[in-house]
Parts: sequence; C-alpha cells; structure tokens
Amino acid sequence: MNEENKVLGTSTTERSIMAAPVIDQTSEEIQSFGTRFRVPLGLDDTVCETSISNLNRVLADTITLRDLYKKCHWQTSGATFYQLHLLFDKHFSEQAEIVDFLAERIQVLGGISVAMAKDVAEWTHIEAPPMGREEVPAQLSRLVSAHETIFKFVRQAAKTAAEGGDDGTNDVLVSNVIRTNELQTWFVAEHLVALSPTEVNNRHQ
Repeated sequence: MNEENKVLGTSTTERSIMAAPVIDQTSEEIQSFGTRFRVPLGLDDTVCETSISNLNRVLADTITLRDLYKKCHWQTSGATFYQLHLLFDKHFSEQAEIVDFLAERIQVLGGISVAMAKDVAEWTHIEAPPMGREEVPAQLSRLVSAHETIFKFVRQAAKTAAEGGDDGTNDVLVSNVIRTNELQTWFVAEHLVALSPTEVNNRHQ
C-alpha cells in the first residue's frame, strides 16, 4: 500500500468500487400526497391546504390541456395544417411553463404536486379525447372546451386565494393561468369562424 492509500485508509481496488454508481435503491415515501409541512410564509394552515388542493386541480387540468395540444399538433391535417401545427406547438410550450409555475407553487406551500399520468387522469375534469384522429373543427372545439373547463374553476380558486391572503397563489392563477388561457382561447376560437377565405359573406346584405 503506498502512502496515499495509507492516508485514505483504502486500497486502490476499494476506491474504484466506491466510485461505482449505487443503483437499485428504494425508499419509502418521505411525504405522502395530500399532506403538507409548515413553511413560514405568514399564511394560515387552512389557507395553504385549500390553495394546494385547488392548485393540484388546476395542475391536473393544465397537464391534460398541454398534452391535448401536443396530440392536436401531431394529428392536425388539411388546408390549415401548417399554421395549426405551429400554433398548437406554441400553445403546448406555454402550457408546459404554466405546469412548472403551478407545481412549484404547490411545493412552496409545503404540499405535493400531482405529477404522473395515472394520477393526473384521476384529478382532471377535462374530457379525455379519443385515441384516434379527429377532424380539425372537432380538435379546435375540444381545445376551446378544455380551456373553458379550466376557466370555470380557476377564477373561483383565484378569488379564494385572494380572500385568504395568499397573494402568491392568486398571482400564479391570474397572471399565468387565466391570462395565458384567455389569449390561447381567442387564437383557437377564431379558427372556428365560418367565413370563406375567398368570398365575401353577403348573407346580411
């Protein structure tokens, strides 16, 4: 054993084994879903618990909407393919950002965020699409409906957070969720206007 190994107290072989990754490790849950620990944010426990529950509902719906946009991005077709293919992917990326804002807010409050597909499916209130491809107007209508499902809940959740003094949660829900979803709904809904791109509508003349 050389002087270096004497100091470390290990042989060269032992040190090479120590450098190997330790795989196949398991652990019990260190925090169960539905529980929270107290974070010194100056908020009542009941306010935090309500916000966590509401945020998880919005998170599950947002993850579902995000994935619905990706499905439509892949499966859209027809004369509007190019612009919708790009629009759907842009909206997907924006929803992905909202997912992070929501999940991180839940963790800040001491809770656990919903994450896996199986759990999201149990929590979301957005109707599941068919596995196959739908026509473009049906895709657009489904997206608008999904946005509205989020609106119907998130506005009340934002109000509840504000009334409880949870300004951080209110800000995430209003600044990120509501404002982004309103703009996306407008962009998608405008594609459902039944106007010809080549002829003026003279029905009201």
